[in-house]
Amino acid sequence: MEIATSLQQIPSSYIREILAAASDKNVISLAGGLPDEKTFPIDLMKATLEGLSDMPEVFQYGATAGYGPLLTFLNTYFELPESHMAMVCTGSQQGLDLIARAYVNPGDKVVMEAPSYLGAMQVFGLVQADMVTVPQTEFGPDLTALETCFAEQSPKMFYAVPDFHNPTGVCWSLETRQQVAALCIKYKVALIEDAPYRELRFAGDALPLVSDFCPQNSIVLRSFSKIASPGLRIGVVTGKRSYIEPMVKVKQGADLHSSVPMQALLLGLLEHKDFDQHIDTIRSLYKSRYETLFSELQQKLPEGCELNAVDGGMFVWVTLPECDTFTLAKSLLSNGVAVVPSPVFYPKPESADAALRLNFTNATNEELAEAVTRLAAGLREQLSAVTNQEVPVFV
Repeated sequence: MEIATSLQQIPSSYIREILAAASDKNVISLAGGLPDEKTFPIDLMKATLEGLSDMPEVFQYGATAGYGPLLTFLNTYFELPESHMAMVCTGSQQGLDLIARAYVNPGDKVVMEAPSYLGAMQVFGLVQADMVTVPQTEFGPDLTALETCFAEQSPKMFYAVPDFHNPTGVCWSLETRQQVAALCIKYKVALIEDAPYRELRFAGDALPLVSDFCPQNSIVLRSFSKIASPGLRIGVVTGKRSYIEPMVKVKQGADLHSSVPMQALLLGLLEHKDFDQHIDTIRSLYKSRYETLFSELQQKLPEGCELNAVDGGMFVWVTLPECDTFTLAKSLLSNGVAVVPSPVFYPKPESADAALRLNFTNATNEELAEAVTRLAAGLREQLSAVTNQEVPVFV
């Protein structure tokens, strides 16, 4: 049976392929966006886990929008206005899929920064959206390019990760947040704000969500995979009721509802008196690992490589002299370190600048130091080969 045309256009995930190769015990992986499993708050969940046996109601079919007690808690936790609602989904990735299926027709324009989150590109590709990109600066999207895009292209939505962007780690400035919100209101563009790393800030002060400045023009995706456990597969989508209710219809056809026992387990975790301390512990651990990775990169990277500091999240973006980053990544893998090359984060890979995304949350400080040693050696070898290539002379 022939697969759908939309699926034929979606390449297999390079990250999944490289993670499979990186499972070799001799490979140090900086490739995936994995939280450290030692941070999973299993002790904080034990009481709720044991108590589930006395809650037969959570093992019955549930409401599509989510487990009632959890939704009540989240309305207060996220300080949602009366006109807004929350919907629980099977990971925030499903929330993104539901947004695309509820609102995007083939050919509709969806704007995103370049580079951008690979999972978002896959979702919008499956609904055959026309993905339009704008360049990114150290403060967020290029505002001039964004307004020109909104004015000339009339897109339906702007997808963004303002807090510790995947893959670059950029955190939008307050001014950028305010101006992007103003542009979304002016040009009637829906903002899709993806916030999976927001709680992982380990330096500086927290900034308002972009959607706080345009609450009637936005949908927010939130994840508990980074601060609780990816295996729970619980995410939340929030926005005004008229935006979320169509997505509830799509979800009903997709899976009826997300796991109710897991929602009850998450509620118990969020209500635990030590949950805030758990978040502080994660931040402290990841700050230490980030500082190790950043310091090692500063000391060991070859000339011509550049990196920017980050204040949180899970990733560092290293810009390289021009080279074939896929060939480089394969070479580095054979040298015992897994990385992700920049082209996979662009709808048009040929337009990608040479760069690597490096993750620092799922390796120890010692492993990070050794990984950078291997990375630097591989980079020198690759860049030396590029430099020493003979340049053809045309007469």
